[in-house]
Amino acid sequence: MRTLYILRGLPGSGKSTLAKTLVHSGSICEADQFFVNKETGEYEFNPDEIKIAHQWCKDEVENKMKRNQENPQYHPTIVVSNTFTQEWEMDWYFKLAEKYDYKVFSMIVENRHGGKNIHGVPDEKVGIMKNRFEISL
Repeated sequence: MRTLYILRGLPGSGKSTLAKTLVHSGSICEADQFFVNKETGEYEFNPDEIKIAHQWCKDEVENKMKRNQENPQYHPTIVVSNTFTQEWEMDWYFKLAEKYDYKVFSMIVENRHGGKNIHGVPDEKVGIMKNRFEISL
């Protein structure tokens, strides 16, 4: 069965850590990966490129799904891990899952362990994200 996990949560909640327990790193897509310098391995966030990073993430997921159609063993399980504070932010992934026949599981990762956000997102920004977080039960 082809499976897409959508991990949602605030910075520091443990989305990336959980993703690594679900699949190998080659099957994980995060917008944050876009900001990792390929030469140094350092995280270099640029807020002016956030839309580009999210488009890159969407393209990466679709590429993995396409490769799975050519070779069903390639990426039968994919994890996309971003904050996804609003429902519309996940729409593209649900459409991709339908197009490529992936079953979707959306999971909210809570920060009950006191995790710290490693990307330096300011507390006021995290508060804004928390206040706009939409949940569909």
